[in-house]
Amino acid sequence: MPDSPDRKAALCDASRILRAISAPHALIGGVAVGIHSGVPRATLDVDLAVLSSIDRSTITRSFERAGFRKSGDYPHSTNFRHASGEPVQLAFDPQFDVMIERAETFEVDGLAVPIVAKDDLIAMKERSAADPHRRRSKALRDQADLALLRGDVPDPDEGW
Repeated sequence: MPDSPDRKAALCDASRILRAISAPHALIGGVAVGIHSGVPRATLDVDLAVLSSIDRSTITRSFERAGFRKSGDYPHSTNFRHASGEPVQLAFDPQFDVMIERAETFEVDGLAVPIVAKDDLIAMKERSAADPHRRRSKALRDQADLALLRGDVPDPDEGW
């Protein structure tokens, strides 16, 4: 589950907006890694994959009407800031579309939020980690995420 009240609010508000405009979506990224691995994962934002065929201008208008501020537009993503200041990134990639269709759900404050299946998240992280154009620090974080998702989780009694 997201680790802060602001992050929870940003995730729930974003999911509600996407649901209201019938935009299939699913949680991805560090928050999803934390949920699937059972180990909280430090992350800067909430990442959601959105069906790639959805009109991005409709999404932008809906998010802005709900109080989100657009902070960036890129070939495969649009970034927003929630009213709390939490960053939210919406990813649009045709390769994610089938993963969105297979998404599971988890509950956050009474809201059923779609999350990509663990195997699909592993496939996403493998793809990202292998991308030769990806910044080294991000590729290493993807590799660490893969280890967590595959069960290499810290033992709380192990210590340093």
